[in-house]
Amino acid sequence: MAQMLTRGALGNPRPEFNGGLHHPAKVKRVIQLFMTGGASPMDTYDYKPELAKVHGQKLGPKEKPEGFTAKPGALMKSPFEFKQHGQSGRWVSSVFPHQAKHVDEMAFLMAMASKTNVHGPGTYMMNSGFLLPGFPCLGAWTSYALGNLTDDLPTFVVLPDGKGLPYNQRGPFSSGFLPAIHQGTVIKAGVPDLFPHERFKFATPDADRDGLALLQKMNERHAAERVDDSRLESRIRSYELAAKMQLSAPEAFDLGNEKESTRKAYGLDEKVTEDFGRRCLLARRLCERGTRFVQVWSGPQGAKENWDNHGSIPKELPPIAASVDQPIAALIEDLKSRGLLEDTLLVWTTEFGRTPFAQGGDGRDHNGGTFVSWMAGAGIQAGTSYGRSDDWGYKTAEGKTYCYDFHATILHLLGIDHERLTFRQNGIDRRLTDVHGHVVKGILAG
Repeated sequence: MAQMLTRGALGNPRPEFNGGLHHPAKVKRVIQLFMTGGASPMDTYDYKPELAKVHGQKLGPKEKPEGFTAKPGALMKSPFEFKQHGQSGRWVSSVFPHQAKHVDEMAFLMAMASKTNVHGPGTYMMNSGFLLPGFPCLGAWTSYALGNLTDDLPTFVVLPDGKGLPYNQRGPFSSGFLPAIHQGTVIKAGVPDLFPHERFKFATPDADRDGLALLQKMNERHAAERVDDSRLESRIRSYELAAKMQLSAPEAFDLGNEKESTRKAYGLDEKVTEDFGRRCLLARRLCERGTRFVQVWSGPQGAKENWDNHGSIPKELPPIAASVDQPIAALIEDLKSRGLLEDTLLVWTTEFGRTPFAQGGDGRDHNGGTFVSWMAGAGIQAGTSYGRSDDWGYKTAEGKTYCYDFHATILHLLGIDHERLTFRQNGIDRRLTDVHGHVVKGILAG
């Protein structure tokens, strides 16, 4: 039987700013931007001039490494121009002209690594710390540890790509063995339709009251016979929250009251940026109204319309990069102008990187050897970086960080010691970071 250790030992979590769970927090809420498919580091943030010198040479592995979809081709330089930006001199490729203006707000993890080259396990790992399904994700652990900031909106909201869910479908937002109430609430990026249609005349307040009274009796009987099953309590609380959202959600999801300049900044008037821009703006609105953790996904699972650019980096990367670049820059500006960046953490990541070797002409294959993530906002030493990859961008060279370190750092900023946040499951005190992880102090403000 599962047993909650942290809450019992430390009392109820304190959601107020700087309350924290184990130490004073810097961060009150988190927005996670996830690029589905494996964003190419050497074509975005990891400038590799050495690739230009060895372009076209076959210096890679002779045999196909595990998890690669094809035998490595010749080394391939980036087809995009890189320039230095900001006082930090951060190199950024031409696919991110808008984000390049904000590099002095960001702290980069330049030597992230994964234990897999396969999308499904890689997506699980970057969200739950494990390669297999069944483990709680970062958002669920955050909800479990700190609780909600408002009773009127979900604690953990997921805004998936309008084209579909990511690899593993809803698995990356799962509460795993934690109580089901902590799983991500998946919401499509429109105004929720929460009221019965007028043709349903029987759906009256009186009918609701009678039905709820009967349902409560049935629920109490069911719960009494299944004291160890959290699913009924989760479902009840979900419906209670849905009732409250009939008042709060329409206002939170209605972008009509936003200034035209704000809508334009997020790219809502452009087809390329409208979907991701809408969800970035909704993330800001939800956090502003008390949602603790918001996840915004770019790209669905599959072989197209995401960051899995096997076919052609020059043709496939620019469109997906353009769909997120302006909205992300607008989100940073918006959070900063509203003072939200002072207690909000914004993180950008993907499940792994891509090879410096060409695939099928000018594509790139999967590569867990090294990739880039960044953080911005509360508690972050802006304009810094930690670690580096090798000269080709194939493997890490210094300061390797895994998801365990990524997660430990985020939890630390939320006021949580990752080694003390545990849940007893099948006789094991489980952690988000398993038996690994350290806080990357090199990117934290003093």
